[in-house]
Amino acid sequence: MENLKPLTDFFSAIEKDFRISSAHIAIYTALLCFRAGREFSNPIEIFRVQLSPVAKISSKQTYHKCLQELHEYGYLRYEPSFKKTRGSRIYFFDFEIRKITAS
Repeated sequence: MENLKPLTDFFSAIEKDFRISSAHIAIYTALLCFRAGREFSNPIEIFRVQLSPVAKISSKQTYHKCLQELHEYGYLRYEPSFKKTRGSRIYFFDFEIRKITAS
């Protein structure tokens, strides 16, 4: 059950955030699946071609827009690489720590 904690924490965090769409949720969930396959390493490096099929996002613009917005809204840190040989870096935040410091 501990493996689901990052996902349940994310859903709790977005519950009242009207800016988050189903595309944001799909991308974040796909990122967590990819991260789980990498022993929950933080950060992860990923290419759009790896993530888009899992997230069911076919548009490059939607993919990049949603990742950038998740970064801007504070749900993750996104560092695009702009290189074909190196994936973009995604840093995950601990929502429990953020909840405590926000209080």
